[in-house]
Amino acid sequence: MLEIKNLHVKLEEEDKQILKGVDLTVEAGKVHAIMGPNGSGKSTLSYVLSGRDGYEVTDGSATLGDQDLLDLEPEERAAAGLFLAFQYPVEIPGVGNMTFLRTAVNAQRKARGEEEMSAADFLKLVRERAKALKIDAEMLKRPVNVGFSGGEKKRNEILQMAMLEPRMCILDETDSGLDVDAMKLVSEGVNALRSEGRGFLVITHYQRLLDHIKPDVVHIMADGRIVKSGGPELALEVEHNGYSDILSEVA
Repeated sequence: MLEIKNLHVKLEEEDKQILKGVDLTVEAGKVHAIMGPNGSGKSTLSYVLSGRDGYEVTDGSATLGDQDLLDLEPEERAAAGLFLAFQYPVEIPGVGNMTFLRTAVNAQRKARGEEEMSAADFLKLVRERAKALKIDAEMLKRPVNVGFSGGEKKRNEILQMAMLEPRMCILDETDSGLDVDAMKLVSEGVNALRSEGRGFLVITHYQRLLDHIKPDVVHIMADGRIVKSGGPELALEVEHNGYSDILSEVA
């Protein structure tokens, strides 16, 4: 589904190379997790895949299915089925949550040549999926993320993901700033979306998220590369021993 080959990326402003040859394949129906020390390039990878400005791809490729992601604008990547849940979701004053969701859903449906969702069908679906995430009606009426707690912002992002039904979901440190109850709720929302036709790339620092979102594969990233891959036990090794032993193995 998502295939990244020899991806090299530099930060344009500082002319600094951050990704130095990332190779990664995420299959449909699978959940891959990326862990690694601060500054290893984890968030940069998510930004580049989603099309954020400020980064220059100097080598390599990234494809989603048969589409070259790097040739697409951010909105085209979204229409192709890519979704990024941010570490720090932004507030959008003046734009109602419901308006934002319906506009996004119908923009993607239009891009895929599908009919727009009627107001009645949309309302029924959003209420059903918001209820599962314990998002009340008042939250849906408020501007996007304005005045939301950290946990509410993350739940709102999972609601967006549930409504857009992407093929490839990237979660950039979604567990950041969440208490135990909020993390469990967000994880339940993610697990409800797992399917044979959808892949996940979960970026995290902590094993505790992976206790709830059980990955098929765990990757360790350091100095702009994936240096080791394994099963869920690799995350437990990091939790118990840190990164030093793994990094010394690949040095």
